[in-house]
Amino acid sequence: MKDAQSHEAGACKRVDESITRVFQLLGKRWTGPIVAVLVEQPAHFADLCRAIPGISERMLSDRLSELGTAGLVVRQVDEGPPLRVSYRLTEAGAALRPALEELGEWAKQHLPETRPV
Repeated sequence: MKDAQSHEAGACKRVDESITRVFQLLGKRWTGPIVAVLVEQPAHFADLCRAIPGISERMLSDRLSELGTAGLVVRQVDEGPPLRVSYRLTEAGAALRPALEELGEWAKQHLPETRPV
C-alpha cells in the first residue's frame, strides 16, 4: 500500500506563473466584483459603491488603484460642476469578460449559494 510519503517529491507539476499572477491580482477580495460591474459599462465611484454591497470606500479606492496600476482600469475625471470621477476597463480589462462569464456559470452550477447572516 502506497502512502503520501512514497510519492516522488517532484510528482506534482509546479503551478503556472501566469495563473499565480492572475490570482494575486484578481483573487483579492472585491476585485472580481469591481471588474464584473465595469465589464458591463463605465461607472462613477459612487455607483460602484452602490453596486457592490459591503465594500468600503477605502477598499474600493485601493482596489481601483491596483487595477489601474495593472493596466486594467482607467480613471477619468468628468468636468463639472460637479466634478465626478468615473472608471472604465481598458482593452486588457475588457478582455476578461469571457473568463468572468465562464466563472459565473461555473459558480451557479458548483458553488452553493450563501445566505447573509
